[in-house]
Amino acid sequence: MRKARIPLFVVFIMLSQFGGHEAFAQGNLRVGAARVDITPASDPANPPSGKYAHESLYVRAIVLDNGSARAALIGADQAGLPEAVWGAASKQIAAELNCPVENVLMSATHTHSGWGAGGFPGMRGLRPDPNAPLPPLVGQMLDAVRQAKAKLQPARVGFGTGRSYLNVNRDAVDSETHLWTQAPNLEGPSDKTVAVIEFVAANGSPIAVYMDYAMHPVNGFLAGITSADFPGAASRYVEQAFDDKTVAVFAQGASGDQNPLYLRAGTNAMASRGGMPITGYVMTREPVEAPIRDGKVKAGPVDPKVRDVLERVMDSEGVLLGEEVIRVATNIKRLDASPGIAAEQKTVTCPGRKRIDTAREGTPGTYEDGDPVNIRLGVLRIGNIALTSVDAELYSPIGQRLKRESPMANTVMVTLANGAANSGYIPNDTAFGAMTFQVLGSRLKPGCAETAIVNGLVDLIAATQK
Repeated sequence: MRKARIPLFVVFIMLSQFGGHEAFAQGNLRVGAARVDITPASDPANPPSGKYAHESLYVRAIVLDNGSARAALIGADQAGLPEAVWGAASKQIAAELNCPVENVLMSATHTHSGWGAGGFPGMRGLRPDPNAPLPPLVGQMLDAVRQAKAKLQPARVGFGTGRSYLNVNRDAVDSETHLWTQAPNLEGPSDKTVAVIEFVAANGSPIAVYMDYAMHPVNGFLAGITSADFPGAASRYVEQAFDDKTVAVFAQGASGDQNPLYLRAGTNAMASRGGMPITGYVMTREPVEAPIRDGKVKAGPVDPKVRDVLERVMDSEGVLLGEEVIRVATNIKRLDASPGIAAEQKTVTCPGRKRIDTAREGTPGTYEDGDPVNIRLGVLRIGNIALTSVDAELYSPIGQRLKRESPMANTVMVTLANGAANSGYIPNDTAFGAMTFQVLGSRLKPGCAETAIVNGLVDLIAATQK
């Protein structure tokens, strides 16, 4: 008896329906996603240009339901997430989804030209008055989750990684002063990995994308503008590539020692505000930044032409990162329709120190014993993907070490997540020998945090596999 053959053109039509992904198999997973505009009222002195998508700030949420557990992935175009915001929002979102708080992973994109959760521009507002009313961000995150929950639909999830060379280690020794400073160090450790989690609908189109990359969004720092910087540009680029029918959440990797390689436009923007000359060459950033940052110079409005160049750079970085995210997502072939969902959290404690001098960088710091430092760790496992989280800014080698030692191949580091530790920056052990502003300002004594974080997260990953 001869078997019937399916014509090749029928096979081609069947495969083409799924945009390169394998054929859809019904499973238990349902996913919904939403974004909520949280852009503050514009500053009359520096109104938005209206030219660039990154001028808008958003909260984005992805809600997962596998029939027995729910979880939420949330990203906010904010400098950080204070403890008060995380505490209130995580409880409200967990109640809305009827899931444990541990199943809620929220993080800040860390834009330095957005608005802090306390309602203040730039980096201020990270630690608002605990007695002050909760900022609107709490309700905005809950709103995004509710909208995502209402859109739950059958889905599959897949994971892939790519590479982007936009970032660079920022701890360097100045060639003239021979002192530590903030400048591109092309020989320093730097993780170029772009991690992508894609949630695909039954018709093969992406419901949501969760992207993770390690680079400080400092392009617009002290430029006097509101912007989501390159993370916002990348998210909007991916979303618009799919006709705004998908939601793209950006998560910050281990970026404590990582800057954009190209900061000339941002430095010129600060210079224009501080009355310094603009140059076509790259200027050393610290002498331009310090007078404005330290309040020694009253900052004026940014030059419109300089601002436009800066915003084009932000947009360009977002486009390049977004294209890599889309390339990786396109090539994800293994998609899971019934992933397990499990989560764990714990706090590790390290000895603290209190700095008693005020030098910015380049000279040794002096310290006395300080309060212990508590660092919140978390793991949210989605099938064969481990999303690890730390509530602080980590140096890149810590994230790289975790991925080497993790029992799961698909391990992602998410920082500035689930609150704000009292640590300041968390350098790796070796970096404590550098006299950079991040190391000098860290509230941690050397020799504890790196291993405590890596071992703690490895233990949590193992616990979610039981």
